[in-house]
Amino acid sequence: MNEPARTRKQRIQETLHRLEHDEDVWVATADAEQGTPYMVPLSFLWEDDTFLLATPADSPTGRNLRTGGRTRLGIGPTRDVVMVDGTAEAIAPADLPEGLGDRFATKTGFDPRQLATPYLYFRVTPRRVQAWREANEIAGRDLMRDGAWLVAD
Repeated sequence: MNEPARTRKQRIQETLHRLEHDEDVWVATADAEQGTPYMVPLSFLWEDDTFLLATPADSPTGRNLRTGGRTRLGIGPTRDVVMVDGTAEAIAPADLPEGLGDRFATKTGFDPRQLATPYLYFRVTPRRVQAWREANEIAGRDLMRDGAWLVAD
């Protein structure tokens, strides 16, 4: 038997906890010319209500984020998922605000600035956030719309 559906307030709190403490996210993008989908797991830092990701500049994900500027992120297992639709802005390592690259490296255990392969960082700003565990939470899965957290019930 399923547990009762969480309130929006509970889901927002649990989602924010997950964003602050989880390290990995599935990143889905599409090729701007043909719409070919592409998905990879990446590490992330949640800071100032945005995600910071890093990927090789010439990878499909890097190219897709630069040219399309949109992504869908998936965090957690299928029965406790957070889905995020967001817009992406590329940031060269040299243009990172002071300390941000260090905070990313500390959180993720990965510092792309130390690699020979050229990497870009991407700041992803959420536009829509959804979270649900079971079918009884599907109806209230939207937690953010148009970049604004919804009022907790």
